Amino acid sequence: MSFLSKLFRKQKVLEPIDLSLVGTDMHSHLIPGIDDGSPNTEVSLDLIRKLIDLGYSKIITTPHVMSDYYRNSSSDILRGLDQLREALQKENITIPVEAAAEYFLDEHFEKLIAEKDVLTFGDNHVLFELSFMTEPASLKKVLFELQMAGYKPILAHPERYPYWHKEFDKYRELVDRDVFLQLNINSLTGTYSPQVQKCGEQLIQEGLIQFLGTDCHHHGHIHLTSSARSHSALHQLIESNKLLNKTL
Repeated sequence: MSFLSKLFRKQKVLEPIDLSLVGTDMHSHLIPGIDDGSPNTEVSLDLIRKLIDLGYSKIITTPHVMSDYYRNSSSDILRGLDQLREALQKENITIPVEAAAEYFLDEHFEKLIAEKDVLTFGDNHVLFELSFMTEPASLKKVLFELQMAGYKPILAHPERYPYWHKEFDKYRELVDRDVFLQLNINSLTGTYSPQVQKCGEQLIQEGLIQFLGTDCHHHGHIHLTSSARSHSALHQLIESNKLLNKTL
């Protein structure tokens, strides 16, 4: 039996959990045409309808901001949000939608922090991501800058950074430094890799996850989110009452 087969055999399959227990999806890419997420308004509206069907009662969408690919300004994002809200109103889709960003940790992000030109949500939270290749040498420095500026950092999908899979203390150190960790629901399906799924499950078991997000870019992610509702690890996380999504 392959490693992947063993991994999925061990995973209990339960009745799909109601994602209304999560309340707010705080990580998605639903502003049309602004990054690698939804390409147009029609797709955005359909994805939002499907998120409502899954039980979500609020959406905070978070376009990429990264100097090499998606140098979206705060004004670009907020303009896109206004247009999306207008389209939702025309279609009588009644769900609160806000916008922030998913900032890639690079020099451009440091510049935005220094200028206090950072989009936040909730209690001055800022969502950021890292390279999938190597741990950034500037991580501790940037976290210090964020926190000194009064921001509360949330690290997006920590389970997807392979360089930490065998250095689990890195996750514990981040939480000890008052960094919140946000798990992608889809990571629990094995869609990224068995190693990512295993890491996500361990993060849940150790009580290190405070936020849950779909990271929805397209309809495939909706399907994966729906299927993840039957995974015991997701049940464990939601039933732990440690998630902070409903505070947003």
